[in-house]
This record gives sequence, structure tokens and C-alpha cells, in this order.
Amino acid sequence: MTTTLMPRDFVGNPQALGRSWSLTEAEQYTRWLATHHYENFHVVSFLLPKELHQDFYNVYSYCRWADDLGDEIGNVDESLRLLSWWRTELDLMYEGEVRHPVFVALRGTAKKYGIPKQPFADLVRAFIQDQTVTRYQTWDGVLDYCVYSANPVGRLVLYLCGYSDAERQCLSDATCTALQLANFWQDVTVDQLKDRVYLPLNLLSRYEYTVDDLFAHRFDDRFRAIMREAVERARELFLAGLPLNRMVNRRLGVDLELFSRGGMRILDKIEQQDYDVLSRRPKISKMERARLLIGTLARAAFARAA
Repeated sequence: MTTTLMPRDFVGNPQALGRSWSLTEAEQYTRWLATHHYENFHVVSFLLPKELHQDFYNVYSYCRWADDLGDEIGNVDESLRLLSWWRTELDLMYEGEVRHPVFVALRGTAKKYGIPKQPFADLVRAFIQDQTVTRYQTWDGVLDYCVYSANPVGRLVLYLCGYSDAERQCLSDATCTALQLANFWQDVTVDQLKDRVYLPLNLLSRYEYTVDDLFAHRFDDRFRAIMREAVERARELFLAGLPLNRMVNRRLGVDLELFSRGGMRILDKIEQQDYDVLSRRPKISKMERARLLIGTLARAAFARAA
């Protein structure tokens, strides 16, 4: 059935690409996609008000599609072509024309919450950049990439929950950049499979460590020092963004803190394995996720009582 196709299979299916989609069918597709794809945390938690679930599915599906068109196609030229097509479909949606099921579902969400085109477009820009840029010379380059690859996601969540002010967006940016960095440090070896290095090259150079050393998985004092600095940079951003949790409604605040604490837990695990992410990928167990949730709920309850 065309309503149960992942993006990579969907773009190779003429029937799916050529059919017309009703709003009901489109929403069924985005709901299916959002609930059948691995993520560190579920797209929609039980804390999120039920009336927001479908809108979150719709926004998530847009992001998932853009990500998969960049990372799951297996050919740079084809990914660039498909990402350009995806950006055109986005432009058409804001001009009032929708064809693809994700945009059929997303149009109403964007209109209902007054979501501008920019955060959606920024994500496509990031995935296009991933096809052509695989190294970053400085921290500024890495953080600028996060402006487009991570920060739009937080801003979209804020729009869905009724927040569009600059102060909350700035705090959200800190959290989202921190989450992106934590994911980079967790997946150093995973990104190598795509020939991508997100550790700044001048940071490697400062410790006389090379990209060749990295791809050879040479773990030593040099790499330990590099990762220590990288982990601290991410942790500082997590701490900078935490005040946002107290500036939104209680349910969203718990969700945001859960994401932040989960990201910081990844950083803790990197430290606990002596910064060696080359021989073992740090992961959060189901038990640890449960503890994070319980701790976050307890802090929220205490704050409310106080």
C-alpha cells in the first residue's frame, strides 16, 4: 500500500507519486510514518495534549522526508535532485498548491499555527549542505550548520505550542544545537560511514590528531582531550537552554527537559567510557530512559508544589 512506504521506497513508486491524496489519507500516512521510524525518543510523548498529536506527526513527517532524501538514497546527485524537488513542493504549499501527502497534511498545520516557511526551508538547506560539505574547519562552521540542521526543529515545536517570541526561540536554539552536538559525539563512527566529520578540524589540529587517525579509530590522550572539549561545549549549551523549560506550559516543559536530560545523559556516558566513542557507541538503555522520565516528572511536580 502506498500509505505505508518509507520515503526512499515512496520516491521509487510511480503509483504513490502520481496518486491524489485526501486529507484523511494524508494524515493517516504522516501518522504511520511518525510511528514507524526509529528515534532516540518517541515523536509524540504521552505528555503532549492529544489535540496536538496529528500536527506533530505532520511536521515530523516533513522533517523525516527531508532527512531521508539526504541520507537514505545512496547517490549524491539523486539526493540533491530530490531535495530540490522537496523544496519546490514546500514553495508550492505556501503558494496554495499541494500534491504530496506530507504537504496535504502539513498545509493545515502551518496555517493553523502561523508557521512561516523559513524553518522548513532551513532544514532542506542543511540536508543539501550534507551532500556537499563533509568537513568543518572551525567551531563556527559546525555551529552555523546546526542553525539550519537542528534549530528549526525546536522553533517548529514552539510554533505548534503557541510560542513565537525571540527569547524562547533563542533558548530553544541552544538546546537544539546541544542535542545535535551530543548526537554527533555519540555517532562519530556512524558518520564516518558517510565520510562525515563534525569535530572541527582545527580542534583536531590543536592536539596534533588527524582525520586519518580518526578514521583509523586511534584512541589515545589526543583524542580523549578532543572529546573532552567537544562534550563540554555541548554541555554548556544544554545548560544555557534549560531555562526554557520553565517558560512554556508544564507538559511541554517536561518534554523539553526530558530531551535535554537525555542529551546530557549521552554526554555523561561518553565521559564514563573515558571519551572512547571509537570502539563503542554510547547508548541510553530503556531503564535509563525510565529513570530520566521519573526524575523529570518529579522535578516538575516539586516545582509546581513550590
